[in-house]
Amino acid sequence: MKTRVTQLIVSMVVAVGVGISGCAYNDPKVVVAPGAPEEGFRLGAEDVIDVVVFRSPDLTRGDIVIRPDGRISLPLIGDVRAEGLTADELAKNITERYKEYKDNPAVSVGVKAVNSYSIFVLGEVKSPGKLSLKSYATVLQVISIAGGFTEFASENSIQVVRRTVGEDGKSQEIRIPVNYDSLLSESGAEYNFILRSGDTIVVP
Repeated sequence: MKTRVTQLIVSMVVAVGVGISGCAYNDPKVVVAPGAPEEGFRLGAEDVIDVVVFRSPDLTRGDIVIRPDGRISLPLIGDVRAEGLTADELAKNITERYKEYKDNPAVSVGVKAVNSYSIFVLGEVKSPGKLSLKSYATVLQVISIAGGFTEFASENSIQVVRRTVGEDGKSQEIRIPVNYDSLLSESGAEYNFILRSGDTIVVP
């Protein structure tokens, strides 16, 4: 699912880039990014999780803080990557690792605290900086949390800068243009997409 969504966003941005090169771009509809909840919450650094290995209290660990390198440490299997995975995906990975040591291990992962969902806002807003949020937020909501625009803002030239990982495993940056007038229109919900952790809103 993650790969398909990434391909969709990249293809849309490439198409938009062709249009931007020859003229001003005024229709952000073609770059609406799919909402993060459709993928499920993806873990990140500083999130707190519980890992329960059923019938194995010696392997169960609570209040695990995901390290800045995106990993956690567990008995027997050592470091396990958690960043970028949903709780279910992480549980499956841990289960596979424990199969080397246990017959039919059953693992569950619970999210106790979300600390990794952060959005950055730069440029002509009243309170630029890093916003650490506890729930998903849309473009309009984050602009509001940042205090709104200054008098010098170019409201229809906003960009959302997002880093994605391609099929080759390499990180790449995409830029999603956002037209503020479209966000406020009657069909604004079509343009007001949900931001992903690490997104940067740039207001020139």
